[in-house]
Amino acid sequence: MKKFILIYLFLSICIISSLLAEEEISEQTIILEVQWFPQSQFAGYIMSSEKGFYKDLGLDVQISFSDGSDSPINKILNKEAKFCTAWLSQAIVLKTKGTPIVNISQILQKSSLLLVAKKKSIIFEPADMNGKCISTWGGDFSIQPNAFFNKFDINAKVVPQSFTIDAFLAGACDVCSAMYYNEYHKFIQAGINEDELVPFFYSDFDLNFPEDGIYCTEETFNSNPELCNKIVQASVAGWEYAFAHPEETLDFVMKYCDEFHMQTNWSHQKWMLEAIETAVKYQVGDDPANWGKLRKDDFLRVAYELKEQGFIDEIPSFDNFFKGDLK
Repeated sequence: MKKFILIYLFLSICIISSLLAEEEISEQTIILEVQWFPQSQFAGYIMSSEKGFYKDLGLDVQISFSDGSDSPINKILNKEAKFCTAWLSQAIVLKTKGTPIVNISQILQKSSLLLVAKKKSIIFEPADMNGKCISTWGGDFSIQPNAFFNKFDINAKVVPQSFTIDAFLAGACDVCSAMYYNEYHKFIQAGINEDELVPFFYSDFDLNFPEDGIYCTEETFNSNPELCNKIVQASVAGWEYAFAHPEETLDFVMKYCDEFHMQTNWSHQKWMLEAIETAVKYQVGDDPANWGKLRKDDFLRVAYELKEQGFIDEIPSFDNFFKGDLK
């Protein structure tokens, strides 16, 4: 009986120890929340995970994909995630409201948001949009179009745009908003030849608003800058690998897309990956050592337009916002 009791106690201790160990591992897992479902927009983080770049630096990172119902920034504020990706414009607005967040890496340097017209609408220059029907998205997506309209004194009929391309395809509007890596390619996949389209890239009109950056709370950065440095280092390595090995990367991206039952295809994700590569390397070049830096002139350009349009009352300190000069 004593022997049985001893064996029972020993097994119980082993089970309890195992459970505690599992709990400890789960507590050490670092959540990186991204803005949307799996797609090539997040290929660098996917490849960092799949190729073990996070693990090589001693990190257990889990990528959490958003369905758009909640902001990834809210997830880090509520401690449901340690790091997240977000647009620069959104983060600046929140920073001016006292939200304790910092940018530790500005991954995308070029805005992929643009306006698109059809040549048959006889729209080739900004002034040609006067009197036309233009559809735009709201929130952060409305800042650049409004700045564009103000800059060129455009008086048009502006209507809300859904997150489909149906209205533009049907000719219900003359100009619409699009992400170059997403909707613009869907126009082509829907049967419109690219030479039938007239793209208006905001970056061509001195209205470049960099988009995805990596963010964390001030508390995370101040208490563990080494962790922040490792997240950035491994993430950049993932992007470098993704661009150097596009076919392997796209296979992994499609695997994730299939798991989430995404309505997409390899061709579309290939277009997106190439567009994202352009956005990462825009004005900083091919050297990964230069990726992720937030240029002060970009920051001030975005902040100025936010102030002009009433989103913010004052421009926040650049030094208190960007902490990406980690070594």
